Amino acid sequence: METILRPLIVVGGSVLLTVVIGWATDLLLRKADGRHPETPLWGLLRRARVPYQIVLCAALLRGSYVEVFPDHRTGVGRTLTLVLIGSAAWLVIRIAAAVVETSYSRYAHAHAERDPARVRRVRTQVSLIMRVVSAVVGVVAVSSMLLTFPAMRAAGASLLASAGIIGIVAGVAAQSTLGNLFAGFQIAFGDMVRMGDTVVVDGEWGTVEEITLTYLTVRTWDERRITMPVSYFTSKPFENWSRGTPQMTGTVFWHLDHSAPLEEMRERLRDLLRECPAWDGRAYNLTVTDTTPNTMEVRALVTAKDADDIWTVRVTVREGMIRFLSDQHPYALPRVNTADAAPRPRRDGLPHARRSPEAEPRRFPGRPTKTL
Repeated sequence: METILRPLIVVGGSVLLTVVIGWATDLLLRKADGRHPETPLWGLLRRARVPYQIVLCAALLRGSYVEVFPDHRTGVGRTLTLVLIGSAAWLVIRIAAAVVETSYSRYAHAHAERDPARVRRVRTQVSLIMRVVSAVVGVVAVSSMLLTFPAMRAAGASLLASAGIIGIVAGVAAQSTLGNLFAGFQIAFGDMVRMGDTVVVDGEWGTVEEITLTYLTVRTWDERRITMPVSYFTSKPFENWSRGTPQMTGTVFWHLDHSAPLEEMRERLRDLLRECPAWDGRAYNLTVTDTTPNTMEVRALVTAKDADDIWTVRVTVREGMIRFLSDQHPYALPRVNTADAAPRPRRDGLPHARRSPEAEPRRFPGRPTKTL
């Protein structure tokens, strides 16, 4: 009977104590979060409740398993050790994420309005730093787990001795992966591209949605995702419309008849922009940029605060101007001209009278022609 009650009492007491301590800790964090709403640290630390309770339970059981399981002390002890190492690594990652996220939130709150580009840069760096921290903690945790086995400790010397050769082989085999890894650090700290930037890559326009150490995801305007290696952005040219200031100038072109009313079009352009909320009010212009025998090219310049708004302004101006010309000045739209050409005026200001073919004198080669 004692062999059954003792494990139940020890395991049940450990679990109960873990639940009580976890509840008390969560209650303290909740009160701290309510007293300090200016920082999200205490609320983020509450996310670490599960790994925290696992660490407590594993530590309590690790200290009392010898008396409870005397016949299986090796297997139970090794299992509890592995659980303790894994949960501790999980807890460290959660705490580090809470601290880093809190620091970024304070920085973003202080600089969001003054320098949004720098905020996006810091966000990119924070994301990559957290990935590196998670990778380092994970590697350390796995190494610690492997070292709990005697066979792995015995093979440690040989593994260290061959580490140089293995590193060279791995570097040659994973050359592209290592290149992307270093390119990720270069992007993060070189301020080449940031999350939220509007970019054009391979003719595709989109917004940077995710940046990792090896790849970058661009969300296009039609909700597609383009995943590209980060080495692309360090080896090939690309357009970054958010570099520096996000303000942009856009163009709208029309091919119209030479009789198009330019002054009325300028007034209509001004009215369209005033009615468009996406226009930032900085500048606008309408000029003739080219001409052909049948049409002329009219260009409108408009401005907006970012790439999304400039697209809205352009389509609004294009549609509004075409509707204006179709309703009030249809003659200004391109057409095929089949009318007779205007006659050349005489010196006295009167046009020449057109002669019939019969009245024209007949001309013969080599003979003088008389005019009747």
